[in-house]
Amino acid sequence: MQTDMIETSFLSVFAFLTFFIFLITNKFSESFFSNVLLDKDFVKPQAFHDEPISRCGGIASVISLILFFIIYYILYSTLLYEYIFVCLSLFLLGYLDDVKIQINPKKRLALMAVFLTVYILTLSIEIEHIDLVFLNYILENKIFSTIFVLLCFLFIINGANLVDGFNGLLVINLIIINSLLLAINLKNNQIEFSFLITAQIIILISFLLFNFPKAKMFLGDSGSYLYGSLVALNTIITNNLNPQISSFFFCILLFYLFFEVFFSFLRKIQQNKSPFHPDQEHLHMLVYKFFFKKFGAYKSNYLVSLSINLIFFIFVGPSIIFADNGLICKYWFFSLITIYSIIYIRLYRLTKN
Repeated sequence: MQTDMIETSFLSVFAFLTFFIFLITNKFSESFFSNVLLDKDFVKPQAFHDEPISRCGGIASVISLILFFIIYYILYSTLLYEYIFVCLSLFLLGYLDDVKIQINPKKRLALMAVFLTVYILTLSIEIEHIDLVFLNYILENKIFSTIFVLLCFLFIINGANLVDGFNGLLVINLIIINSLLLAINLKNNQIEFSFLITAQIIILISFLLFNFPKAKMFLGDSGSYLYGSLVALNTIITNNLNPQISSFFFCILLFYLFFEVFFSFLRKIQQNKSPFHPDQEHLHMLVYKFFFKKFGAYKSNYLVSLSINLIFFIFVGPSIIFADNGLICKYWFFSLITIYSIIYIRLYRLTKN
């Protein structure tokens, strides 16, 4: 009980400090970074704003995260090596793009893969069990296990970057995911890890206050890479700590981030487009075009985030009830693929017409 009170006190102080960090970063971002972080590109396919907005959300997030690592070390005398190395490296890779140091998308993906492979091997990051017997057997092979974990990271990190196009879209989605992960860990008495996830939710909420409904700051590539790597690690560790939970439950949780990348990749190949270059035919962009006709630019921006995340929660939230039932989770996951495809095709036809 005493430990719980200490953790609650630390989280309360951390919440206050995190909000203050975002406030200061937002207020002085132009002075600190000489406008280099201002997003003034209004013509790129994924741009849906009409005034310069600072991409300093990633910086405020990583400062808050480092502060939490210090608090965590004070409480538990443990350094979170996986989070420190993986997340900070991915943050720095995204930061290069935020400060307009352009890297070819293929080279950036290659760099990301190299960093992640090194950390997966040196820090022994692995997925310990999956609901498919044949895959569990194959995962005993170190090479295959490394490739599998690498692909999981790449899909989620790039998925986070891909959907980060509208105010609150990515952040609200991550709050939902992390809240469900927190519920699983609290239910199974994983208190120490729950403390870590709670801190991340606090950082996400602090950013949301400055990004939704009207954006005062953006995450930038640095922020989306940071949060993508965080939620990937959270999911892998939750899977390992709670072996009674179906691994397909985690597939359901990450469905939107994962399938948006997978579906987009296949769609662009079918359309003879480069999978590495953005276009305006992602699901959230089609939803925006649908709302734009009725509500205009400003309302449509945040309505996209609300509508997609509401639908996401309606279809994903109930899965926590049967999270330990592998069979139901499998059917639920494949049902989500069908639902997504139907919605996408319907919206695509409506917006084209």
